[in-house]
Amino acid sequence: MRRVLALVLCGLVAATTGCAGQATVTTTPAGSTSAREAAIAVERSTPTPTPTPSRSASAAVGATIDLTGLKEGEKLAVTLVKLVDPARPKNPYLTPEAGARFVAVQFRLKNTGTDVYHDSPGNGAKLVDTQGQQFDATYGGTTAGPEFPGSITVAPGDTALGFITFDVPSASKIVKVQFTMNSGFSRNTGQWNVP
Repeated sequence: MRRVLALVLCGLVAATTGCAGQATVTTTPAGSTSAREAAIAVERSTPTPTPTPSRSASAAVGATIDLTGLKEGEKLAVTLVKLVDPARPKNPYLTPEAGARFVAVQFRLKNTGTDVYHDSPGNGAKLVDTQGQQFDATYGGTTAGPEFPGSITVAPGDTALGFITFDVPSASKIVKVQFTMNSGFSRNTGQWNVP
């Protein structure tokens, strides 16, 4: 019986992974035209001198990236509103580990899809440092501002705003912020560069 159950679970995982498509990382802010899209637009226009398509700017703090979830109607416009580094702990008893600091990141999540978005945003957020090390969210609140609760529910057209806190080594320089829908299981990740 266990062997049959294991085979069924393996089949479901393989089917889900195969159907989900290839993983992508989006670094282009919403509303910008990629070089490829610009080239296609130029190709379809009337024969006039062809301008060289400019490179799209990478998303930075303040930029919005359009993301898709696992289901067809799951879509978010995700804005990296603010990054506070270092962030002071709200509770003096919940402090970063020795040799570490808190970093707080504020996201605005606008539901642009047709399905209700129900998720734990902290599960899908990561910080990346100059060495490529990735850091997950932690449960330490900061004085930066209100945090997302454990889970949120956002109706189509509505918006959620909140901070996510990370426990990061003191020596790490954060250069990227990532966000993925569906607690990190969606195949589409947004990525912002930070100074």
